[in-house]
Amino acid sequence: MSNPNQLYLLADHIKLSLLERQRAQSLNLDGDSKDGHISRSLDQFRDGLAVLEKEQKRLEEAGDEDGSLTISDALPGLQKQYNDLTSQFHGFASPSSESTLIHPNDPALSTDFEHATTSPTAGPPGAAQVSSTSNLRPKGARTASKTVRFTDNPTTANTTTATDADLEAQLFGSSGSRYRDNPTDDGMGYRDEAADMNNTQIHAYHQQILDQQDEQLDALGASIARQRELSMQIGDELDEHVAMLDDVDGAVDRHQGRLDRARRQVSRISRAASESKQMIAIIILIIVLVLLIIILK
Repeated sequence: MSNPNQLYLLADHIKLSLLERQRAQSLNLDGDSKDGHISRSLDQFRDGLAVLEKEQKRLEEAGDEDGSLTISDALPGLQKQYNDLTSQFHGFASPSSESTLIHPNDPALSTDFEHATTSPTAGPPGAAQVSSTSNLRPKGARTASKTVRFTDNPTTANTTTATDADLEAQLFGSSGSRYRDNPTDDGMGYRDEAADMNNTQIHAYHQQILDQQDEQLDALGASIARQRELSMQIGDELDEHVAMLDDVDGAVDRHQGRLDRARRQVSRISRAASESKQMIAIIILIIVLVLLIIILK
């Protein structure tokens, strides 16, 4: 990478990875799985800085002052970001490195940085906590049991059904029909299945549903983690293929130069051969002319 803009984007990518690792560690999740990817990105950042310094020297020697000044203006900031990110990766945090970590180079990534820096317990009480425990809990963990309040005297509860019926009609329409994903589906929903159960059975049934949902969420989380690892591996493969294509491009340029030199040499040889043929024809004509002069005398 000899382009400062590419290094700025790489720095933002490393910042987001570090913020995600911090977020995972704060939730007691496995955040060390990112270490290999972050380490490779930091190595790539360091190599890019070295290439950029060589490019600056080359431009100075070639007399390209504008290009050299552009790189020299970007190098100090990039070097500082590399040092701060390296310190953050190895656990040596400082106010300067913290400021570097939470400020993106590309304003378009501000939303991603804001989401990555948001604490999982921030926001109204209860709402964020439910989101964090349901989506970002350690694998195998279970949410706290939910309590449901029932009445042991259904006839007493029926005294307030008039108001509830009015509210229900406002919510679901005068027909009282419930919304279904598939209107033609006549199968019973959760509420219909629990219609003939007593309080204990309903509580056990709800707990069973919650356990099934937890298992499905755990399976979904594992699938997403596998997809993420697969996407990271694909990204690494693409980086390797880009490097291979760069090598092939360089080899093609070298062979093209050799072919051009060989073509020029063939052209010179062809011209020399043409000139030698003309010289031989002139000598033969001179000899014939001399012989004719001698014979005619």
